[in-house]
Amino acid sequence: MTHSASRVTVVGGGLAGVEAAWQLASRGVPVSLLEMRPVQPSPAHHTDLLGELVCSNSLKSEDPNTAAGCLKAELEMLDSIVLKVARDHRVAAGGALAVERTDFARALTCALETHPLIRVERTECASLPDGPCVIATGPLTSEAFSQVITRLVGPDRRFFYDAAAPIVDAESLDHSVVFPASRYGKGETADYLNAPISRNRYEEFIDALLSARRVIAKEFERKELFAACQPVEEVARTGRDALRFGALKPVGITDPATGERPWAVVQLRAENKDATAYNLVGFQTNLTWPEQARVFSMIPGLEEADFLRYGVMHRNTYIDAPRVLDASLALKSDRRIRFAGQVTGTEGYLEAAASGLLAGVNTYADLSGVPSFVLPRETALGALIGAATDPERIDYQPMHVNFGIVPPLSARVRGKRERYAAYSVRAQQAIRSAVLERRDLFGSRDST
Repeated sequence: MTHSASRVTVVGGGLAGVEAAWQLASRGVPVSLLEMRPVQPSPAHHTDLLGELVCSNSLKSEDPNTAAGCLKAELEMLDSIVLKVARDHRVAAGGALAVERTDFARALTCALETHPLIRVERTECASLPDGPCVIATGPLTSEAFSQVITRLVGPDRRFFYDAAAPIVDAESLDHSVVFPASRYGKGETADYLNAPISRNRYEEFIDALLSARRVIAKEFERKELFAACQPVEEVARTGRDALRFGALKPVGITDPATGERPWAVVQLRAENKDATAYNLVGFQTNLTWPEQARVFSMIPGLEEADFLRYGVMHRNTYIDAPRVLDASLALKSDRRIRFAGQVTGTEGYLEAAASGLLAGVNTYADLSGVPSFVLPRETALGALIGAATDPERIDYQPMHVNFGIVPPLSARVRGKRERYAAYSVRAQQAIRSAVLERRDLFGSRDST
């Protein structure tokens, strides 16, 4: 049944925009989804598909006792279309949820383009739409619409640099050197390929990495780099062993050729179900493409690697959400406008989708004349949105979902694993109660 309210415009066809549009349409609200690709390409996208993943193909851990896994449990309760399609198109990745990125984006595109209440319009939006709208243009907002956002929120916008890792052809790898294994044997199958690095080769690799030419030739200030996407060469600048204790840590891995733990390990994760392409885990980079080919080919087993996609780096933008948005993600100065996704500083694939979900639900609530849906801070998503819209927050920076921002437990739990498990149990109880209390927004739900 179609909602009697006017059509809602969603600007941006990334994960946040897709989720917002779907939540509105599934509640009977007509939606116009504006996506500028392919009319106006972006510097990071490779297709015109909705929901295209431009960095890693991993949506992080499925373990409910992690913040990422807890968020997935909450999104399942909230009927997230992005999570559902991701699980339909997953590829092996140990305990993580990773997807075949093209199939995933193609399925989302099909779902929205065939929905009777969603009209997908391929056009660059250069002015503020009439009526209610959700702005989900992401960190690579076009220059024209960036000016619209600046007029809405003021000139004090923020920025950070974000990077993506390269992808290599599986057939070009030396499989006599790289070997399948998951760290500590997690997962039913060995979902990663591992390139073992000796101590001498590691030192040579670090020397080459530190001296390699970069695209953006500057020494970055730490505040300009989003912590979870630090370029591999910038991590190396913090100390010669920084990578060996980070992305290249060898713990939980045994080289079958030696029966011993390597000095360092580069892990490669499958990009698709057929495992014909792999990305270098943790190898976001700002190196020039020729330098990537030269330096990364020093990794054992990658000497003849065919790079299907080189790593790239972008300047991303986000708004000062704590100053301009309320807890329902509405613009304080104009409630008909909501923001969602990475442009708000909710960093991460499912975090972006989750904020899009809430923006869509709360736009529907406004149209229906009912109170907004604001999740309790005990939930992973409620804590993330609460932190992003807390007016007391100073020096706002993009943030992934994490247990460091949830309220403390009523009783102290010593062990980290046990404490995280308690957070997760509390969060799932809170999300279940919140959804059951809002039948006006979510209909009838099973309380089990």
